[in-house]
Amino acid sequence: MRAYKNVLFFAVVAFIFASCNEEVSRTTGWEYNKAENGGFTKVDYKEQKTGPGLRLIEGGTFTMGSTKPSPLKNYDNKPRKVTVQTFYMDETEVRNIDYVEYLYWLGRVYGRDDPLYQEALPDTMVWRDRMAYNEPLTKLYLRHPAFQNYPVVGVSWEQASDYCVWRSDRVNEKILVEKGILEWNTEEANPEQGKYPFSTKAYLSGAYKDMVNQGLPNLDPTAESETRPVRMEDGILLPNYRLPTEAEWEYAALAQVGNTVNERVYQRKFYPWDGNYVRNPDKSNYGEMLANFKRARGDYAGVAGDLNDGAVITEEVGSYWPNDFGLYNMAGNVAEWVQDVYRPMSHQDVADLQPFRGNVFKEPKVDPNTGEPELDRMGHAKKEKIDNVQRQNYQRANNINYKDGDEISLQSFEGEGAGEDQQQDDQSLTKQMYKPERSLISDETRVYKGGSWQDPPYYLNPGARRFLKQTMSTNYIGFRCAMTRVGSTQVNR
Repeated sequence: MRAYKNVLFFAVVAFIFASCNEEVSRTTGWEYNKAENGGFTKVDYKEQKTGPGLRLIEGGTFTMGSTKPSPLKNYDNKPRKVTVQTFYMDETEVRNIDYVEYLYWLGRVYGRDDPLYQEALPDTMVWRDRMAYNEPLTKLYLRHPAFQNYPVVGVSWEQASDYCVWRSDRVNEKILVEKGILEWNTEEANPEQGKYPFSTKAYLSGAYKDMVNQGLPNLDPTAESETRPVRMEDGILLPNYRLPTEAEWEYAALAQVGNTVNERVYQRKFYPWDGNYVRNPDKSNYGEMLANFKRARGDYAGVAGDLNDGAVITEEVGSYWPNDFGLYNMAGNVAEWVQDVYRPMSHQDVADLQPFRGNVFKEPKVDPNTGEPELDRMGHAKKEKIDNVQRQNYQRANNINYKDGDEISLQSFEGEGAGEDQQQDDQSLTKQMYKPERSLISDETRVYKGGSWQDPPYYLNPGARRFLKQTMSTNYIGFRCAMTRVGSTQVNR
């Protein structure tokens, strides 16, 4: 019996040892990363690296929605319990210097007269007021070095989204350059001559193969080349920077990680800090303002001196105290764009895991002659909507406007069903449900969150939500970027 136990013990140890050996397949016993074995590659990967400017936000469950009635009686955010996965978010709002760097790159690569540069310019006229003297800000706020660490404003949702794409490409380009896989490209873009700036999505899709170094060894014995491009499964490239979803932004702003014990939230937050007051209760900083906001009509800063919140308009992005996730100005300074399309009743439709409204699923558009993705002038793969009705689990759904469901379950504004002989595309259903003369809401209407320098205290509540057309901009809306976390959701503290 003892001998049997010894044999069993050594067998278990041998199994564990073999399981821990990352170079041998637990399924077949063949060694990984060997050309003579077929060349199947297994990457020695630990965890995702944190991109520039980001903080890791550990996901979890929280009550999303308003904690107090809206002063405008907009009951569009009923509290409900949802869960978000671990993700990354910018520690601060995107600054003027960050956005000017983006503009400089566009001007250098395409020229300042190019539409790509002109369309990216913020609307500095958002500071203009016919009955106030704000004219100096229209000339100085964006580019003067005194304002370089202030949050960029005058940026529409579309411009903020384009910035996120550009930032993703530049970060991944730098990663490949540092690994010797890619060379710096400082030439002007010329799509007519096949010269494109680096684009992560286009690179991964197989575009411009002859324009980049292919520095990773190719272990496939049947391959013609000894090297190959980087693939997403190599774990080298980071996921895209993007705008956070409404749920992610609200979760990160509340930061309930600081007031929970054994999964029990012992104090519900009305602001990104504990308590129902906007002044610091700590003895060493007692009475100082915790955010930059408008306290009352005509009171943007308070009385000069110790009671002043330090800002008449916006303030530097690292000002005031961070919340328990280490994020600055999740209340006050500027409100911030999020990804979601606005609907008053989204809380009834969206999922309780990673809730989001605004999905439009697309695939790269492929050139039928070459089989490679078609690129736009920025080097990004052109997209076309997915309409793959051959999928077994496919349901024709209008993901922006209504609940997912099959075609028959979709009801038009007049209440008529959409059967097989009466197929409706996304836009036609939108026009029926939200006609311009009846509502300001459309697929181009986006949510923005948080209070700003010109908002009363109510909007400092992370649950408050407002909306604006995605092509419009103001002097009180900025943005920050987020990134998906790949792999483990746990954070080692």
